Amino acid sequence: MLMIDAGLYQAWGIRLDTSLLAYLNTPLLMVSSASTFQLAFGVFAWWLTTFLFIKLYNKIHKKNNEKLNFGSWLEIPIFLLITATLIIPVRGGFQTIPVNQSNVYFSDKMFANHAAINFIWNFFNTLTFETDGKNPYKYFDDETAIHIINKTRNKLLYSNRTDSILTTSKPNVILILWESLSAKVVGSLGGEPNVTPNLNNLSKEGILFTNFYANGDRTDKGIPAILSGYYPLPFKRIMRMPNKTRSLPMLPKKMIDLGYKTSFYYGGDLNFGNMNTYIRNAGITDIIDGSEFDKKDWNSKWGAYDDVFMKRFAKDLSTKQSEPFFKIALTLTSHEPYEIKGEYVFGNDTEDNNFRSAHHYTDQVIGDFIAFAKQQDWYKNTLIVIMADHGHSSPKHKPPYFSPKKFRIPMLWLGGAINKNIKEINTIASQVDFPYTLLDLLKADNKDFIFSKNIFNTSDEQFAHYTFNKGFGTLTKEGLFLYDYTSEKPILETGKNTTKLDSLGKAITQNSYSDFLKRK
Repeated sequence: MLMIDAGLYQAWGIRLDTSLLAYLNTPLLMVSSASTFQLAFGVFAWWLTTFLFIKLYNKIHKKNNEKLNFGSWLEIPIFLLITATLIIPVRGGFQTIPVNQSNVYFSDKMFANHAAINFIWNFFNTLTFETDGKNPYKYFDDETAIHIINKTRNKLLYSNRTDSILTTSKPNVILILWESLSAKVVGSLGGEPNVTPNLNNLSKEGILFTNFYANGDRTDKGIPAILSGYYPLPFKRIMRMPNKTRSLPMLPKKMIDLGYKTSFYYGGDLNFGNMNTYIRNAGITDIIDGSEFDKKDWNSKWGAYDDVFMKRFAKDLSTKQSEPFFKIALTLTSHEPYEIKGEYVFGNDTEDNNFRSAHHYTDQVIGDFIAFAKQQDWYKNTLIVIMADHGHSSPKHKPPYFSPKKFRIPMLWLGGAINKNIKEINTIASQVDFPYTLLDLLKADNKDFIFSKNIFNTSDEQFAHYTFNKGFGTLTKEGLFLYDYTSEKPILETGKNTTKLDSLGKAITQNSYSDFLKRK
């Protein structure tokens, strides 16, 4: 468990907890976040530890074997009594409130706090964590929480722009979800200038959203945010619960109601994270996954290389299409451990350089696809949306770990269906706002997306809210509030109106969790 904890912390940024259990039904994919070196070292360390333990045990056992005796039956109740008393140190003493993670949090640096946690205790503590129908994030009565949210959200439901965004009322829509892409490596967003040269150039041709945020930090959090307008929860992952996802609002279903032909493309195993069930609950029946690709075109971890995958996507789009269509493509090669084809342009000597090289590779793939799309007849009536599926910790940024730098991501709208006179949208927004906004542009029913708002409302009250394990961040153009539920303390407060952001963030977390509990 020590090796698992150490290996996953680099990718996940959390100590070992029950997040691991959701991956046990796909064991090969469970270890895909680890590099080959980490796996090899972990197996070797496990073997060495086991070997040394057996040797030491045998030595001690043989030396003391003659001294062993079975004792008396009267020792059994004494043994049971001693075992029972272990409950006292486990709970941390006789105090009313048992020991928990907050007892060891001592620093304003989250890594130091995480390092202070006993990972075995943490795993079993989260294993026994049950909500039993109660909301652990309840700070207000339900009506007050909804009022706090709606006081701001109701002002942001309608676009107040006078210029049109689209040039047609029913465009084709292609949504490209780019695995793990962070704004930190996108030059057009003020990030590193040379990692995504194609995306940087394309940003000059389309509508670039410069203050756009992911709502979570894993794919199984990002997809429900993007397609259902549903906030990730600080602990649970709704995409893994088919009994709950079937009642979520679904953008693909809404598009089908509008007459769109829908499809979903992914080069890997759709069973990972219950993605297959979620996609089918969304109403999509035309699905292409890793089984459609030859194993020689797979990397050793996740699935088909992005260039092979996107060529298949382009091939299907080169045939006669029934319009309007709504197609979703989720890339995967830029997921750790970043196994790519060809040259590692930024090297592969560090985790961050692996990250840069992988995104440079996928950037070329995306650039080639857009060049192909521009040659197609359907392009003039198409909106292409490029968006990251979630935020990422790489490349490393200044603390705190869960600052907005981790969650800021690119979103770019391209294609013949957009207004060429609009170049940038500076509104603070996030993934949950996408389905509501798109449906508003298509003049369709979007009232079921109760956590969303309109990205094209230019009010200064626009906000983004993101969640991480047992915490959240809420920000506007003027302020930021980061909160940790374990220590029950703010991690960071900057700018204006942080008291309001405190209340808004807690109200959103409470309300979204209450909604989660009600879904059957």
